[in-house]
Amino acid sequence: MEQKTKVHAEDGKQDLKITREFDLPLELLFKAYVEPEIIEQWMGTKVLKLESRKHGSYQVETSDGKGNIAFRANGVIHELIPNQKITRTFEMEQTPFGVQLEVYEFEQLTDDTSKLTMHVIYETVAQRDQVLKLPFSFGINMAHNRLEEVLSKIK
Repeated sequence: MEQKTKVHAEDGKQDLKITREFDLPLELLFKAYVEPEIIEQWMGTKVLKLESRKHGSYQVETSDGKGNIAFRANGVIHELIPNQKITRTFEMEQTPFGVQLEVYEFEQLTDDTSKLTMHVIYETVAQRDQVLKLPFSFGINMAHNRLEEVLSKIK
């Protein structure tokens, strides 16, 4: 089955673009990235901190069934324009991937559909290529499917 979330990575570049069209209104899609309760539902992670504003910061973590931390990430929000754009850093703790810059652009297609374009910039080409060796595109597609499923119940 074809994945709805598309990952575009050019050889030799340290960035990638991720695009996805959602059967969701623009305002609802944007909320999925700025409201902790919604983020926790579709990401399956605990939001420890989220200041959805310019110069805000965030921290999320996921634990296994025994309470051991399996994943923790954090960053700083540099720009937040409601229903249009989020520019932030993203860093997974205790991994070799370094800090990445992420630009999320939200676009209304119709009253009931919207598009998300993510531009992710890594410190080096090697770091980006290392991330792409993981089941990255499968994982982000799965997360976006879950986002659409969770938000479809809200709309």
